Amino acid sequence: MVNNQIIGDRDTRLSPLSPEDLAALRDNLREQRLFREEQLRQIAAYPSRTDEPILRRSAARTEVRVKLAASARMVLADVEAALDRIAEGRYGCCHLCRRAIDRERLMIVPQARYCARCQQVREAGR
Repeated sequence: MVNNQIIGDRDTRLSPLSPEDLAALRDNLREQRLFREEQLRQIAAYPSRTDEPILRRSAARTEVRVKLAASARMVLADVEAALDRIAEGRYGCCHLCRRAIDRERLMIVPQARYCARCQQVREAGR
């Protein structure tokens, strides 16, 4: 059932997720989790070659690995949080305005914590 309330100029119609949508999003998040876990394993293992002299490993390469690992950990944490929200029945609700996050947004960014409007506000404030 769709909520068709209009408050002021803001249309607050919710686009609830079907059980099929939720299952597809959960599967997507699980795949992302596996990908990020593997990515972190590969970053941690590189370079495992002993034929490369330590002097050739540049500070720039190390910095890139550190940044990639930090990014992967951040995305992994977001994915884990989204999976927790699904398990707790809180998935798809904006953390700021408490309105439903559009289905289309969740299909593109399944770990989204904010609706598109609140995300824009957060990014503008940086």
